[in-house]
Amino acid sequence: MDFNELFKLTALSTGFTFLCTALGAAVVFVLLKQKSRIYTQLSLGFSAGIMLAAAIFSLLVPAIEASNFEGGLRLLPVAGGFVLGIAFLIAIDKSLPHLHVLSHDPEGPKSGFSKHTLMFIAITIHNIPEGMAIGVSAAASEASTSLLTATTILALGIGIQNIPEGAAVSMPYFADGMKRFKAFLLGALSGLVEPLSAIVVVFMAETLAPMLSWFLSFAAGAMLYVVIEELIPQSHNMDNSDKGTIAVLTGFLLMMCLDVSLG
Repeated sequence: MDFNELFKLTALSTGFTFLCTALGAAVVFVLLKQKSRIYTQLSLGFSAGIMLAAAIFSLLVPAIEASNFEGGLRLLPVAGGFVLGIAFLIAIDKSLPHLHVLSHDPEGPKSGFSKHTLMFIAITIHNIPEGMAIGVSAAASEASTSLLTATTILALGIGIQNIPEGAAVSMPYFADGMKRFKAFLLGALSGLVEPLSAIVVVFMAETLAPMLSWFLSFAAGAMLYVVIEELIPQSHNMDNSDKGTIAVLTGFLLMMCLDVSLG
């Protein structure tokens, strides 16, 4: 696969995920009520399940298969990349002020940014590893047809979870009194970082090739950090923890079924 084909695959994959985010954000045009916290929680839980399964089946398993080491050292690049991916997200998390969708207290350095700006930054941080995952998987597809299939499944899974996620982003803006179109626009634009981060990774494809296992597990670690640090906690509270758990498991089951049936 030459660079043009690789770029086309990445652009189509992330273009699809971006459109799914916009589709979900458009829910504000049909909302009758301004508050729907439980829907937001279930959306985040469903997204967590999708990302959890995607990190395992579409990134970590291929990373193990792509490892050039033998015996007990086979997991060295997988574990190393995984830890680096987590460290990368922690560094971003600590260096940028942000506010999670259902939280009240901002995180990171103090700033004078508005609540809406802080929330947008948090969503951008959240979406970086998803774009990276598609970019790395696409770059890896040069080495194997199975990885090309994995890229398609990964993009499909992330796209599906981006629909409720886009809604979970635009709805709090609308609930705070923002106009419908502006809430939709911010919700849709929150997914723009996915194609951008994926394209950056694709331009590094030649560098990635010798360290494929490291970068696949790097993307997995970054995704799982977002799932465990943000999505799962926000999908649970004292009144709706069971519903949040079911939403996570539903997302995981759907992504697992996609991987098995299409892979």
